[in-house]
Amino acid sequence: MATFPYSSILASGADAFEFLQAQLSNDLLLLEDRAQILSAWCNPKGRVICIMRIRRSDSGYQLVLPAELSESVRERLTMFRFRSKVDLEPVPATPEDLGIPGTTEDWLLDNLRAGQPEVWRAQSEEFTPHMLNLDLLGAVSFDKGCYPGQEIVARTHYRGASRRRTHRFESGQALSPGDKISDGERDIGEVLNAIGTDLLAVIPSEKAESPLSVNGVELRHIPLDYL
Repeated sequence: MATFPYSSILASGADAFEFLQAQLSNDLLLLEDRAQILSAWCNPKGRVICIMRIRRSDSGYQLVLPAELSESVRERLTMFRFRSKVDLEPVPATPEDLGIPGTTEDWLLDNLRAGQPEVWRAQSEEFTPHMLNLDLLGAVSFDKGCYPGQEIVARTHYRGASRRRTHRFESGQALSPGDKISDGERDIGEVLNAIGTDLLAVIPSEKAESPLSVNGVELRHIPLDYL
């Protein structure tokens, strides 16, 4: 991987906490005893715009997210500042910011195999937090106040209405994000993330153990520990 694929936004100012708490799916109070938390920023329809890793910094909060989304996310967040005293500054991110011990490639593959999804530009605003298993990964708080899409996310959670989830598979050849997954009769889902022959896909959970394929390539379901 030639360049580090992440960047960050530094949120600082007297109202930084209140501003982010009203925008993000997770509870920033968790950072009182954690070095980093995972969170989503959703649109009003409850679709995930991006996934962020959030850390405290000396001057505020560092939001680490894919570099290809960073500037558009910063610009959109800025539109919601209104009179809040918060600055949103683009700053570089490093592997150390994400606690990456080795190569970025190995870290991303480990995350994929553990069922932790990534939302790049192609997946932005396509899936709800539940479809990405973010509720199971501790990236959604159901106890804090409102944020964009919160009503839809909460309704899905309390009604237990999430039929589509992210599942892990292996394939006989390399696949690509966006490839359609078929049950032999129709397309039922799509590849979310893919690295080599390892992939995460969003499908109806009831189909996870069924014979599935992508363009004729058979998939092997590998259950995730948390699902």
